[in-house]
Amino acid sequence: MRRMRFVIFALLFGFCGTAEVAAAADAWTALRAGGHVALMRHADAPGGFGDPPGFRVEDCATQRNLSEKGRTDAAKVGARLKGEGIAFEKILSSPWCRCIDTARLLNLGTVETEATFGNVVVLRDQREALTTGARALLAKWTARGNLLVVTHGANIQALTGISPASGEIVVVRGGSAEPVGRLLLD
Repeated sequence: MRRMRFVIFALLFGFCGTAEVAAAADAWTALRAGGHVALMRHADAPGGFGDPPGFRVEDCATQRNLSEKGRTDAAKVGARLKGEGIAFEKILSSPWCRCIDTARLLNLGTVETEATFGNVVVLRDQREALTTGARALLAKWTARGNLLVVTHGANIQALTGISPASGEIVVVRGGSAEPVGRLLLD
């Protein structure tokens, strides 16, 4: 009921457009129902796109990493998801440190890395294979619980056509990459 009052208040006073409110409401409803996939872009990691020349995936010191804001935001997102009663049956992350750190700071469960969610900007020569692999993995998600994937904005855009902000979650139907809604929880 409290959430409904907020939605009405937001609509009346123009804090959010109707589409944004509907997309967020649909995303929350889907995650509460289970059987969906939450594709989250890693939290704030300054420095543009990609990584510095000579970076190595196995060495966080050579990569773009989360800012203090990114670390704080990731913890807040995790607390909000817990507070809303959202649970994840499985949590996957890109092997990049900023994604792994975001996933761990959410504090929602054990995090496994999955190579197919590697950065399609940096690995542009593998973009098609990575996206195909990610689509196949999402197509197999037919569990009753939710799957959380922490990856890169370009990966989410390749899968859904949506370019998310840092820390934003795009919820898609389990068994597909069809968007249901979006959550920006900072």
